[in-house]
Amino acid sequence: MSDTKIETSSDKKPRPKPPRAGMGRPAGIPNKATGAAREAIARLVDGNADRLQEWIDQIAEQEGPRAAWNCFMDVVEYHIPKLARTEHVGEGGGPVRIIATQQDEKL
Repeated sequence: MSDTKIETSSDKKPRPKPPRAGMGRPAGIPNKATGAAREAIARLVDGNADRLQEWIDQIAEQEGPRAAWNCFMDVVEYHIPKLARTEHVGEGGGPVRIIATQQDEKL
């Protein structure tokens, strides 16, 4: 037999919360440095929009259209946020089951 002890949830004692728990900024609010950096990048992109086409044309001439496209996408990535991919799965990783009843039709 093994000497390993299996710890169940009833074996754990609740830990006290620190005195200032939950006093930070709300979820979803970026810190000041992140907000300032994003604003600076947005100003840089907006302020150089007319020159951006010239730069991309130069890159396309020197390195090819793929390099120009990659450069453009790198700039856009910081100005327009990417959407996170999410996958919805049902129980056990299977398909999502939606069960509708007559009660649902009344809503």
